[in-house]
Amino acid sequence: MKNLLIITAIALSLLTTKWEPNFETAKKTAKEKNELILLNFSGSDWCGPCIRMHKEIFDDAAFSKMAEQNLVMVNADFPRNKKNQLPANIKKQNEALADQYNPTGKFPYTVLLNAEGKVIKAWEGLPDETPNQFTAAIKQICDATKQR
Repeated sequence: MKNLLIITAIALSLLTTKWEPNFETAKKTAKEKNELILLNFSGSDWCGPCIRMHKEIFDDAAFSKMAEQNLVMVNADFPRNKKNQLPANIKKQNEALADQYNPTGKFPYTVLLNAEGKVIKAWEGLPDETPNQFTAAIKQICDATKQR
């Protein structure tokens, strides 16, 4: 039983979406791998729709699998609770990303970018689609850009 729990925990950890903390590294990786960047603006400890988006979409197994093969993921988080504050360099980076890509301060706000940082598509708020529909829409864009 103990082994089953350990195996389950490892399997679940492999399914979770990997987030790149550094935007410049994300751009470099996206260029090297011919992938797109998915930049998500969230308030991880205060924004209900943001929390739902991470749990229902980004933690979905199908999304995680698609993201691993097609995306470099960056989460620009803006927590409010003191215990959840980010390191100064990440906070500064997230503020600069917000100035550039989310100047009106929408949460959640998700932007699909090319490796140069050009906006391809943006989603305001929690998507109306199911996790599978959202995943398929992003995959379709990724496939279309790779064919070019």
